[in-house]
Amino acid sequence: MRFLDAPARAALRTLKSEPFSIREALKDPARLPRFTLKHEDMIADFSKSLVPSTALAVLLDLAEQCELSKGIDAMFSGQAINLTEGRAVLHTALRNRSERAILVDGKDVMPDVREVLREMRSFVGKVHDGTFASATGKPFTDIVNIGIGGSDLGPAMVAEALEPYWHPRIRPHFVSNVDGAHLGRTLKRLNPETTLFVIASKTFTTLETLANAKSARSWITGPLGDAAVANHFVAVSTNLKEVASFGIDPANAFGFWDWVGGRYSLWSAIGLPVALAVGMDHFESLLEGGYVMDEHFRTTPLTENLPVISALLGLYYSDVLEADTFAVLPYDQSLARLPAWLQQGDMESNGKSVTRDGVRITEYQTGPIVWGEPGTNGQHAFYQLIHQGTRLVPVEFCAPLHSHYDLGEVPHHQMLLANLIAQSEALMVGKSLEEVKTELRAAGKSDEQIEKLAPHKVFSGNRPSHVVLFDRLTPRTLGKLLAYYEHRIFVQGWLWGVNSFDQWGVELGKKLATAVLGELERGDAGAHDASTRTQIDRVIAAR
Repeated sequence: MRFLDAPARAALRTLKSEPFSIREALKDPARLPRFTLKHEDMIADFSKSLVPSTALAVLLDLAEQCELSKGIDAMFSGQAINLTEGRAVLHTALRNRSERAILVDGKDVMPDVREVLREMRSFVGKVHDGTFASATGKPFTDIVNIGIGGSDLGPAMVAEALEPYWHPRIRPHFVSNVDGAHLGRTLKRLNPETTLFVIASKTFTTLETLANAKSARSWITGPLGDAAVANHFVAVSTNLKEVASFGIDPANAFGFWDWVGGRYSLWSAIGLPVALAVGMDHFESLLEGGYVMDEHFRTTPLTENLPVISALLGLYYSDVLEADTFAVLPYDQSLARLPAWLQQGDMESNGKSVTRDGVRITEYQTGPIVWGEPGTNGQHAFYQLIHQGTRLVPVEFCAPLHSHYDLGEVPHHQMLLANLIAQSEALMVGKSLEEVKTELRAAGKSDEQIEKLAPHKVFSGNRPSHVVLFDRLTPRTLGKLLAYYEHRIFVQGWLWGVNSFDQWGVELGKKLATAVLGELERGDAGAHDASTRTQIDRVIAAR
């Protein structure tokens, strides 16, 4: 059934005008257990959501009416649910730790997946023990991943998050922007003799990635000679012809498949820089975490399903309360890149304006604007808008209960968690005008001063937040957390009726950029509007 036609959707819309107080709802002893879900060491407290208990039941009806369970089965069974490209969507196969076969066009893909993991393990072991070394025989100390989009955001985020697990000799670096400053500033700190590059591009034709790769090759061949390319470059690609043309030994090219979308590819050989940084055992532990969340998502009833409930609450914010954004606020500096990774995952997946059957969407919004920063930095930046602004901003806090970084006397992590808890409570309780006036009187303010100041110190409260806690940020727990967000995206996309697995909106700008680049190189603008032509002429003149 289409989202617009679902009776439960119409029922949800009637709830919009009904007043709801989170604070009052929490007086019901049944709310906290009903809105708290657990999976191993992960605990998600959704009780401070701006969603009545009655609405949660209707949201679950909506999931049933839109045949969510059918969609979940279709994805895990390898059906071509990426309709516009005729592809299966099987990032879950990359982290499948069971003996279960996963079929695409009648072929079990798991033997190929396991073979690539074996190849990765062999290569990582050789880099770590120095068997695979630089052109001068020195062991590598720095790994530079060159990619963009899903070939950068996922691996960069995971490598940063898992810093406590890094190999003692190896440091990972990530270059994505075609702006020469990104590569130049990275290389300035490195030694060509001990630097290994991973070029991540499925087709080996991505313009930004190839531009950076060519400059990196010059940086290596300048001091070490052309033959050094084979020692200092490996590829994650399926285009072995172009890989060999670049100078990379095809034996050092690691493949993946067209049923792996870019923004879901960190679980594949795209994760090679992560494996080089933390070791293959820890990389496979990341996969194990993703797998156990997959199994939870695949087999758990919708009423107790962590990604499903999170997605349904988010859909309520978007469709009923008309919230435009979703803020993800990790209280862990190690997860600093999580919002950026999730931003691509969500906005590239569900930023669509037609349904799976090609019908233009005009009566509801899809894909929230996803953003965030680590706490406590955000508290001193944008929390002002969340607390007192005119916009409704649903937020999700996430944090480990224990830190890898014990600095001794100062209880850093306890302070961090105290701030998280306080922010969640403050968003809910707010501060009334009478409470503000009482405080000001106690501070000795005059009646005139109170009248002037009081309105500025009022917090409306009743602003929603979720809190996701886990024991410690290990590779396995990180895998669970990332799979939780991936499935949340899938559920919302399925209910909205969009194809969450293509990204045609990325293609037009790339195509036009190629044409403009040719015009810049020729020094002659082609047929464009007046504004675009003027911009091209200015760049030509500046050159």
